[in-house]
Amino acid sequence: MIHVLVADDHPLLRSGLRHVLAQEPDIAPPGEAEDSEQVLQLIEGKDWDVVVLDIAMPGRNGLETLQEIRKRKPTLPVLILSMHSEDQFAVRAIKAGASGYLTKNNAPGELVRAIRRVLSGKKYVSPALADALAHAVESGDVGSHESLSHREFHVMCRIASGRSVSEIAEELSLSVKTISTYRARALEKMNMRTNAELTRYAVSQNLIE
Repeated sequence: MIHVLVADDHPLLRSGLRHVLAQEPDIAPPGEAEDSEQVLQLIEGKDWDVVVLDIAMPGRNGLETLQEIRKRKPTLPVLILSMHSEDQFAVRAIKAGASGYLTKNNAPGELVRAIRRVLSGKKYVSPALADALAHAVESGDVGSHESLSHREFHVMCRIASGRSVSEIAEELSLSVKTISTYRARALEKMNMRTNAELTRYAVSQNLIE
């Protein structure tokens, strides 16, 4: 049997994915996690065949959780699930070690195919994502946010969504000083000076959920 861990903070989405997987006779009832801490606890307690991971997790976001999974379970396939189109996050996710990238719009129909592909040792990428990856490799022409670390990127998106530094610090269980440092690094790398500039950029790139 194939053992899948589904990680998403929305119960309705987990229920829908569980229903899709239940149609497959060789896939066991999936495990479920609603935040990054549960994901990390569950991967230590059981040998999973694949993790389906939401990119917008409470606490650590999906990309940061992916990095931690790579440290603890280097060979465990991880499929990233996102409401964002492939051109916004997919290249970053694959470069961070994801085995594939699914948008929530096409996840039900593609999920089983994606799981079977990554279990065969291959990457799951759509034709559009394959083109984007090839372009990024060949030309190095990527968005300014691609230069940010995952934490800097996460802080930038939170600021652009209207959260204050203190709110982000509380959410991530970090100090205000640490979040301010990440903000300052993001501004410097992107050659910007203000939160308003970050917000305009994030809106233009469809990075805000």
